[in-house]
Amino acid sequence: MKFAIIGYGKMGKAVEAMCLDNGHEIVAIIDKEADWEKYKEEVQQADAAIEFSTPTAAPQNIKNCFRYNIPVVTGTTAWDEHFDEIRKICLEEKQALLKAANFSLGMNVFFKLNSYLARMMNNLLQYKVNIDETHHLQKNDKPSGTAKQLAEIIIDNLDRKKNWVLDNATTEDELLVLAHRQADVPGTHHVTYKSSEDIIEISHTAISREGFARGALMAAIWLIGRTGIFSMNDFIGELLK
Repeated sequence: MKFAIIGYGKMGKAVEAMCLDNGHEIVAIIDKEADWEKYKEEVQQADAAIEFSTPTAAPQNIKNCFRYNIPVVTGTTAWDEHFDEIRKICLEEKQALLKAANFSLGMNVFFKLNSYLARMMNNLLQYKVNIDETHHLQKNDKPSGTAKQLAEIIIDNLDRKKNWVLDNATTEDELLVLAHRQADVPGTHHVTYKSSEDIIEISHTAISREGFARGALMAAIWLIGRTGIFSMNDFIGELLK
């Protein structure tokens, strides 16, 4: 299959390698706005686009994919203020978008475990819960989009938590999220339930960016031929049947 890569940072390069290793063709690499015009003919040959850019660039990148009728998966986070506009365009123009904070297949299994554990802990009020995440120094958003998604899952399933806060929870209904930035850390997330007697913890540690790239490629292949707005939950649900 033919793919366009949008954003050529560490993740873009990892996606490129994953595509080539699996026998696919890269028809265009878009790394700045001018590249859309420069590689206009090449990008229109793509069966799908895989987008890992920046929060400021992502909305226009996605619109450009829609303009050329290219299904797009995006792992860029922190542009949620534009999502309603993008969603409207996608549905009205019968385009296809899969948006995810984390494309790791293991992390998406972890999301499901997190949901199940939160429901189990509803009546065990002695346990205090928090999320702790660590990423590389170049990561723009804090906390990570993955940590936010873990937090929202807990809030949806654990009655005693109403919202999440970064670094400093002051009330019992706030879910504490701790965020750290260190050199050369692809991504580590811990969900911890602690009482005075014991600690329950589930963790996911990314060893390399290959896991994210593999999931993004698999999601892009799955998206081809579909229309609408999708998440990794839609894709992983079919994969795990």
